Amino acid sequence: MLTLSHALTRHGHDCTIAAFENLHRPNLEIVERAGTFQLPVQLVRCSGRLDWRAVSRLRRMMRQGNIDVVHAHGYKADVYAYLASRGTSAATVSTCHNWIHQGLATAIYNRLDRLVLRRFDAIVAVSDTVANILGNGGGCGQKVRVINNGIDLSRFAAATPTLREEFGADYHGPLVGFVGRLSPEKGPQYLVRAAADVLRYRPDAKFVLVGSGPERERLQKAVASLGIEGSVRFVGQRADMPSVYASLDVIVLPSVSEGLPLTILEALAAKRAVVASDVGGVPSIVIHEKTGLLVPPGDVPALAASIERLLDDACLRRQLGCSGYDLVKEHYSATTMAERYSAVYRDALVARAHAVGGAARDVSSRATRGTRT
Repeated sequence: MLTLSHALTRHGHDCTIAAFENLHRPNLEIVERAGTFQLPVQLVRCSGRLDWRAVSRLRRMMRQGNIDVVHAHGYKADVYAYLASRGTSAATVSTCHNWIHQGLATAIYNRLDRLVLRRFDAIVAVSDTVANILGNGGGCGQKVRVINNGIDLSRFAAATPTLREEFGADYHGPLVGFVGRLSPEKGPQYLVRAAADVLRYRPDAKFVLVGSGPERERLQKAVASLGIEGSVRFVGQRADMPSVYASLDVIVLPSVSEGLPLTILEALAAKRAVVASDVGGVPSIVIHEKTGLLVPPGDVPALAASIERLLDDACLRRQLGCSGYDLVKEHYSATTMAERYSAVYRDALVARAHAVGGAARDVSSRATRGTRT
């Protein structure tokens, strides 16, 4: 979202980040990171899952900012964006990254999200897999477009490695990394088990898990039970991601559910070798034996074998990393993403103008010149 907003500003749009300031779980990392992109941020205080005062605050923010388009990411943002935009002229756009199917509560949220999305002026899916879910079970039909995630390649061009110091200044062995949320659908539990296998074969290797999430304590206990504490580090959230990728020899994403993961795009932009699960939109960017290695989800022996193969073959690592970089540069740049979203905004503004029953003013040119989003 931050990369998109930054790229949109270079296309003449005026973007503001609206971040929920949740009462019990503030979770304001995005506010800190927005500062590195020099993007304005407004906080929306929210005391619960459905806070009508937060709806009012968001609606007031939209009116005071003369917002043309409200662009939501995620089920909670979708619900609040829909409710707050009612009675305004702002067009509604949602980007659907993925749905996580875990437990009754999540299933209810997902169902509510799909009901709300039917009222949006435009919907974007980050992969064909997510688009199929929306079209087949979501009832969103022709509103859905697929726009690939994009990244700013310049951020990774000359990054300086920073992670090896976690194991001491004298460590020069291979470093394997996981970047993502520490939650079951991302599969870090499989990487921990694979790490134990790899370390029996390559005791000089080290593993780093970058990110936070509900499974961190469970994963740390698993690492301890396997007796590999000296070779595995949990480093939490990092603000220096280009330097993190530059530090790693192999990047692993063993997910069981994915849309189009930004982690892999960033890894390839940094010319790193990738091992990933063959799920969701992953095979569109990790082309087996060309831009990375694919393994069946949950297959720990296959995961360990692929990591070992890459650790043993520096030439293959370089080859996969360079091919992956070429793919990202051609199809997944932030500039291309921003151009495609500009077209979505234009069409959403036209749809909203028709929906409110007025004469369709010349709204399409607003998205061309630049919207307030």
